[in-house]
Amino acid sequence: MKPLLKVCLFIVLCGCAMTLHYPEKINGVGYVASKDSISSKHIKPILYVHANYASVMPFGFIREVSHPEIQYNSSRQWFGETQAGVRQYILELKKEGIKIMMKPQIWVWRGEFTGEIKMTNENDWKILEASYTKFILDYAGVAQKTKVEIFCIGTELESFVKERPEYWKYLITQIRNVYHGKLTYAANWNEYNKTPFWDDLDYIGIDGYFPISDLKTPSIEDCKLGLERWKTEIKGYYDTYKKPILFTEFGYRSVDFTGKEPWRSDRDMNSVNLDAQANALNAFFEMFWQEDWVAGGFIWKWHHNHEHAGGKDNSRFTPQNKPAEMIMKNAFLQN
Repeated sequence: MKPLLKVCLFIVLCGCAMTLHYPEKINGVGYVASKDSISSKHIKPILYVHANYASVMPFGFIREVSHPEIQYNSSRQWFGETQAGVRQYILELKKEGIKIMMKPQIWVWRGEFTGEIKMTNENDWKILEASYTKFILDYAGVAQKTKVEIFCIGTELESFVKERPEYWKYLITQIRNVYHGKLTYAANWNEYNKTPFWDDLDYIGIDGYFPISDLKTPSIEDCKLGLERWKTEIKGYYDTYKKPILFTEFGYRSVDFTGKEPWRSDRDMNSVNLDAQANALNAFFEMFWQEDWVAGGFIWKWHHNHEHAGGKDNSRFTPQNKPAEMIMKNAFLQN
């Protein structure tokens, strides 16, 4: 082989070897269950913003944080919260090329925080464990049959996890016997660094409602500055576990002071501030979406009836029909 040809071949081979592979980002939406079935017309707005994933969320209900029995798949629930509804949503979304994370969730009546679910005696803990196992394994079976790409084993259950870590380890083995895709858990923003079973999962799942600014209308730079601390901390977690970070939920309300306590959903927070939401969301994408250790995430939240969702007078989390929707679209298009 001629020397010049050898040099050219060396350069080509080295160039190929040095090319880094960045997997496709999970550009997801948290797809809110409704009382109705969905069709392609409900999915087109998701495709318009270049989303490639949706989380579908069947619900189970408990009476209070110390009550051990979970009720689910009931005729009294909305269609989208049931097994039949979840199957229908998944099949319709997949027809349009949208991949799925199934994320079964618990709702405590009167809206008490799921992180405070905690039993008062050993017998009730055993009842809760049996009830939760049935709930999760039933939906893991649905996830397997419908070829769901990711299954989330729980959402913001800090006290339950803290008090019963061995149960969760065993539950994960049971889930893997039923479902053969990727697993994660949706830890709250201040819970993930205490979650004991990341080694047993495929993604470190975080609901990314980090406090980032006390300003009424923080700028993009204000929000990025506020996110810097959390980014450093999360990267350290990635370095420890070598598991990609998945934001199982993230988003901001279109209200004043949206970055102060982003997890709050109080109805009395109703001072609409579209710029604050757009700036905070823009900062989140700029801080995280170019990092290869971030798998992506799911914006909270997206309603099926797009034409009636969100809008300029809406103070809730959804980016639909607000400036935040274009921020989301542009970020997803680039990744």
